[in-house]
Amino acid sequence: MEALKNLLNRLSSELILGALVAVLSILAAVSGYQGGMADSKQTEHNVLGQKDLTNANSEYLTANQMIVYDYQLFDGYYTATTPELEEYYQSQYSEPLQAAIAANPDDIFTEAYYDEMYAVANEQFASADAQFELAGKYNERGDALQLVLMISALAVAFAAWASLLEAGSSVRVVFAILSMVGLVYTIVLYVQVPGAPA
Repeated sequence: MEALKNLLNRLSSELILGALVAVLSILAAVSGYQGGMADSKQTEHNVLGQKDLTNANSEYLTANQMIVYDYQLFDGYYTATTPELEEYYQSQYSEPLQAAIAANPDDIFTEAYYDEMYAVANEQFASADAQFELAGKYNERGDALQLVLMISALAVAFAAWASLLEAGSSVRVVFAILSMVGLVYTIVLYVQVPGAPA
């Protein structure tokens, strides 16, 4: 029993408590800094995603207008009364429509035509999705680091309170043990933090 008491007193010594405060403070600072960086990256990728989404919507609407215009031109070609009018309408066709006519004059408004018309918009939508996915990954990393910061700060508080109490005090020993448990838990949590997305 005396040996256990001596061990507990050594575990709550000034040296151990000082080391706990130092290590836990470093862990708190590192996780706080990395969490701030993750939050910054999350915001950056959310902004880029919103920008790409806005551009994608704009390109989509533009493609819709071009498709309607192609339909009007194609109808105008068939209702044209002179060769000059026919030539005028044909010269105004979009490049995808001209390519579709060259590929198959009997079936021009095909899926390939629409794919080409919406290609830029679809690329922008895909880019927006990729940015939002990255933002989500940085959010997960930031949340995990915030938990590390909270536990390490709590463990520092236990070590600090223990150092203020009288040597040999049972409360000092309990606070020192809680601080050590907090250190171990902090390290476990830090190891499990998702890595920064590539």
